[in-house]
Amino acid sequence: MSKITKLFGAVAVGTLTTVLSLQTATADDYRVGLITPPPHKWTVTANEVAAEVKDKTGDSVNMLIFPSGQLGNEAAMLQQLQTGALDFAFLTLGEFANRDDNYGIFLAPYIVKDVAGARTLLKGSTATELLDGVSKFGVVGLGYGMAGMRQIVMRDKVETVADLAGKKVRTIPFKPELDFWTKIGATPTPMPLPALYDAFANGQVDGMQIDFEGTWNTKYYDHAGAIVESNHMMFPMIAVASARRWAAMSEDDRAVVTEVVKRHLDELVHSYAAIDADYLAKLKTTSVPVVTIDRNFFGSAIDDWYAEWRERAPMLKKLEAEAAGL
Repeated sequence: MSKITKLFGAVAVGTLTTVLSLQTATADDYRVGLITPPPHKWTVTANEVAAEVKDKTGDSVNMLIFPSGQLGNEAAMLQQLQTGALDFAFLTLGEFANRDDNYGIFLAPYIVKDVAGARTLLKGSTATELLDGVSKFGVVGLGYGMAGMRQIVMRDKVETVADLAGKKVRTIPFKPELDFWTKIGATPTPMPLPALYDAFANGQVDGMQIDFEGTWNTKYYDHAGAIVESNHMMFPMIAVASARRWAAMSEDDRAVVTEVVKRHLDELVHSYAAIDADYLAKLKTTSVPVVTIDRNFFGSAIDDWYAEWRERAPMLKKLEAEAAGL
């Protein structure tokens, strides 16, 4: 072999080594799935998390945000998380509650009266125990967020709970929520969020359980006869990582992701007090009457719900004890 050949061979090897080194230093892409649309506060928060994580990890963790159920519904995303096909997700607690009733206790009606109460409970000992417990589902719990307090939007006027009887009310397929509406005498009707506007407009459903943010941004009020300010439930979100993908990340990267996610989610929860107030004020500028109700509106249905769910979900009693101290 000539000296020139040896020289070029050495250069080639050196160049290849440099290229491989550069590839190793580039960011790893991690997919984050959500069901919420891009303008929603959950999606906005996910993008803020992604930007800060990328910066703080020296570009080694690049989170790609997939909103609006692009990666499937929550059941599909949970399955992808379990196999490692999906890296992170911001999920409602529905799929966890459908596997373990204890994860439904946060939807206990009137367990808190406002966002401040929800924020405290979501940082409490019961919530922490359940966050750690999601490991049995093949995921790692990173923290809780929430959407606004649950309200009611109906096509017709609402004066008493009897006005909800027999009505088809859009819900998510979440056992505690379905049971709440069944006990009221309504017909809970799960459907994907993207289908809701048309279903409400053409009368496939008579109403919905929703928040003020969604009511305003999606203009559900266009076809409403009543907006009911009930604040009857909080609506938590849980941020999770695939246990398989999490184990493959460096300890430093995991520490950054954990800190950034928890902080942004706490800020998200705190922000909903102002978000709810802002959107309620906007909705009051429409021609749709806003009716304010409290727990008494629902009669015995709520007590009946608690009597059943204290047996179905033993951790509910622990959460009630925490809530009583707020």
